[in-house]
Amino acid sequence: MTHLAALARYLDAALAARQPRFEGSGESLDAPELARRAGTVESALRAKALARTEPVHVVIGNRPGDLAAFLGVWRAGGVAVPVHTATPDAVRTALQARTGARFVVDGEDITQISEIVPSPRPLLDDAALIVFTSGSTGEPKGVVIGHARLAAKLDVLAHLLQLRADDTVVLPLQLTFIFGIWVSLLVANAGAQLILLPRFSVEAIREHCAAGVTVTACVPTMLRAIRADEPFAAPALRLLLTGGEPLGAALGQAIAQRFPSTALYDLYGLTETGSCDFCMGPSDQPAGFGAINAPTPNVTYRIADDGELQVKTPYGMLGYLDAPSLTDAAFAEGYFRTGDLARRRADGRVELIGRRKEIVSRGGQKIAPLEVDNLLAAHPDVAAVLCAGVPDASVGERLHAIVVRRPGATVTEAALRAWAGERIERYKLPDAIHFHDALPLGRTGKADRGAVKAL
Repeated sequence: MTHLAALARYLDAALAARQPRFEGSGESLDAPELARRAGTVESALRAKALARTEPVHVVIGNRPGDLAAFLGVWRAGGVAVPVHTATPDAVRTALQARTGARFVVDGEDITQISEIVPSPRPLLDDAALIVFTSGSTGEPKGVVIGHARLAAKLDVLAHLLQLRADDTVVLPLQLTFIFGIWVSLLVANAGAQLILLPRFSVEAIREHCAAGVTVTACVPTMLRAIRADEPFAAPALRLLLTGGEPLGAALGQAIAQRFPSTALYDLYGLTETGSCDFCMGPSDQPAGFGAINAPTPNVTYRIADDGELQVKTPYGMLGYLDAPSLTDAAFAEGYFRTGDLARRRADGRVELIGRRKEIVSRGGQKIAPLEVDNLLAAHPDVAAVLCAGVPDASVGERLHAIVVRRPGATVTEAALRAWAGERIERYKLPDAIHFHDALPLGRTGKADRGAVKAL
C-alpha cells in the first residue's frame, strides 16, 4: 500500500472493524463485498500500470459500488476524480483534457480512454480527490483534496456529529459533491447503514423516514421542498445535517418546528476549505438561526475590511489543479478568501450577507441578494426565494426575484412588495418578482442564482 493511502486505511479499518452496510440503486453491499469490489478495481489498475498519483475518473451514480471504486483507486495509489453518470460527453472530454486521466472506473469496469501517461504533478503527491466545482461563476476549478487532511477532518466531524453504529442514514446528495463524500465516509467509519438515493425526492425521504431512518443530510433547497410538502412521520429521525448553501432563519425555524425531536446541524464550508468550517448545532438554536455561528475545531477566521469572510484551516485543499497562480490568489496571509460577505452579529455569531460576485449594483446602490432572499422567505406565504441581478441599460442592473409560493397561498407581487417595504430599505426591493413552481437548481441540487437571469 502506498504512502498515499490515508483514506484507504481509514475506510479499510472501518470495513474490517465496524462492518457498515451500503444500499442503493438495487445494490446491497456488506463490508466484505465492498472490500472485494475495491480489490478488483485495485488489481485491474495495477495490471494496467497505473502511475502513482495518476488521476482516475470514477463514474458516480450514487451506488454503493461507487465507494468501492474510490477505495480501489486509492489502494492502487491513484487520485479519484468523481464524474457523474449523466455528465455530457463534451464535458467528460473537457475533464479528461484537464486531468490527463487514462482510465475510467465504472463500478468494477475499467475503460482506457488515453494512451498517454500524464506527467507527475507535485501537487498530487498526497492527493485523494480532484473535485471540480460547479463553475457557476466561470470555468470549473479542479480542487485537489489531500488524504491526510480529509482523514483528519473526518476525525473532527466524527467527534462533532456522533454518528452511531445503529444509525441508518439516507443520503440524497451526489458523491460528486464534497458534502456527499464526507457523509458517506463518516457513515462507514461509524459502522452504520448507508442508503444512497440516485436523486432527491420528498417521496423517497418520506418513505425512508417512515421506515425508521435516523439520519439524513440535505442541502437547504431540499429542505424547502420538505417544508412545502404535507407533514410526514419521522419517528426515529434523530439527526439532520444541512449545508452547501445558506439555510436562512425562516427555513431553519420551519424545519426545527417540523421535526422537533431531531437535532439540526447547519454546516458552512467550501470544497476548498475541506468543508464544515462553521457549525450551528442544536444548542445554538433558536437564537442562532440565520447565522453560521462559530468555527469548528482548529479553524480560525477573519472578516476583511471589505466584508469578505476569510478562513484558515489545516484541512483545506492542496491547491487548484494546474493553476498555481489561481491558488496563490485564493489566499491572503494563509486565509482562504471565501468570496462570502459576512458580519458579526451583536451576539457574536457570524452571519452571511451575500457573495462578493453576486452583489447587485443598481444605479450605484449596492444590494446583497441573500439579504433580500432571507427577508422575502420570512413571509408566511412564501416557500422559497432566489434573487439576482439582471443587466439593465439604464441603471446597470436591476434586482429580480424568483418566488415559490407555499401550497394554497395566493400572495401577489403587490402584496409581497408592500409587506417587504415595511421591513427593508426601499432601494433593496426587487424591481420584478416572478412566481414559479420551483427554484432553478444547479447540478449539485443547490439553488442556482446564475440561472435567474435566464428565467
